[in-house]
Amino acid sequence: MNANLSERLAQDIRRRGSIGLDEYMRAALSDEREGYYATGNPLGRDFTTAPEVSQMFGELAGLWCVDVWTRLGEPAPVSLVELGPGRGSLMLDALRAVASASPAFMSDLEVHLVETSASLQRTQARTLGGVDIPVRWHESVESLPETPMLLIANEFFDALPIRQFAYTVQGWRERRVGLAEDDTFTICLGDVAERESRLYTLVNDPAEGEIVEIRPEAERIMRFISERLSKHSGAALLVDYGSGMRPSGDSLSALGRDGFVEALADPGAVDLSAWVDFGALARVAGDVDVFGPVPQGSFLRRLGIVERAERLRVHADETQAREISTALSRLIEPEGMGVLFKVMALVSRDLQTEPAGFLDAERFKGDA
Repeated sequence: MNANLSERLAQDIRRRGSIGLDEYMRAALSDEREGYYATGNPLGRDFTTAPEVSQMFGELAGLWCVDVWTRLGEPAPVSLVELGPGRGSLMLDALRAVASASPAFMSDLEVHLVETSASLQRTQARTLGGVDIPVRWHESVESLPETPMLLIANEFFDALPIRQFAYTVQGWRERRVGLAEDDTFTICLGDVAERESRLYTLVNDPAEGEIVEIRPEAERIMRFISERLSKHSGAALLVDYGSGMRPSGDSLSALGRDGFVEALADPGAVDLSAWVDFGALARVAGDVDVFGPVPQGSFLRRLGIVERAERLRVHADETQAREISTALSRLIEPEGMGVLFKVMALVSRDLQTEPAGFLDAERFKGDA
C-alpha cells in the first residue's frame, strides 16, 4: 500500500473537504513521487496492452499511418506522434513496419512521444535506443510541432481523469472522494451542480440515482488534436475500451496484481481507468471528419492481421506458432479485445475518403 500518498490525500481532504474524482485519479496515477505511473513500469505487471500482446498491432498501426500519409500527398516534414506510449513497443513495431514499407516516409519523419511519467520516458528511451530517427518527448500535446501529423493513442483516454455526477431529488450532484469514519476513502455527494447545465442535455429524463461521467481533459485534448489536423493536415487513430454511446453508470475500475479491486482502496498502487465515451469525443472534434468507432477486431481484420499472422507462422516453430495464434485471437475475437475495444479515426478533410479499416463506418463531420 502506498501509505504516503494515501495520507497526503487524506490530509488534504481533512483540510479542505472532499475532492473530485478527477483530482483523486490525477494524484493516484500521476503524482510525481508516488503515482502509479511514477513508481515503476506497470505494463505486464498489472495489465497488458495490445502492443504487448503482439508485434502485429503496432505494425498495422504504422502501416495505417503510411497509407494516410501517401493519400495526403506525402507531406514533409511529418510528425509521428504517440500519446501515452507505455514501454515504447507500439512505436518500435510501427517504425519497423514503416521502414520496410516506405523509406520515403521514414526519411521525412520525426517521432514525438507525449508522456508525463519520467520513469516511462526512460523505459521508452531504452526501447527506442536503436532507432536511427529523431525521437522527442513532450509532457503535453500543446508542445507538439506545427507540422502535418499522424497520431496514435492506444489506451490513453481511458486513464484520463473523470468527473461523475449523480441525479438526486435536488438535481445533479457531483460524486466526490471523502473520508469515512474509519478514515478510508469513500464516495460522497457534493453540492448541487448548478453550473453543470450540460448534464441536462446529455440525459433528457434522468432517473434518481442515475450517474453520468464526463472527461474535461479528454475533450480538451480532442479539440487540440482536431484543430491541429485541420490546420496542418493529417490523421489520428484512437484505440480504447469503451462505447460509441454514452456509458451509463459508474465505470471507474481499479486493476492490481491480483485483478480488479475496489477503486478507492489503494491510491498509487493500482491502475485506475474508466470507459471511454467515443460519442463525447466525436462531438467536440472541430473541422475534421470522424470515422467510427468500430470494433477493434473488425478494424484489424480489414487491415490484414489474419494474413500477417499466417506469414509469421510460416517461419515460426511450433511453440511460436501457437503463441501467434493465441495473440491473434486475443486481439480480434469477441471474448478477447475484439469487441470491448473500439477504434476511431480523425482525419483532415483533404483526405476526402475514409481511411483504411473504416469502410462503411459511421462518419461524423465536426464543426466547420
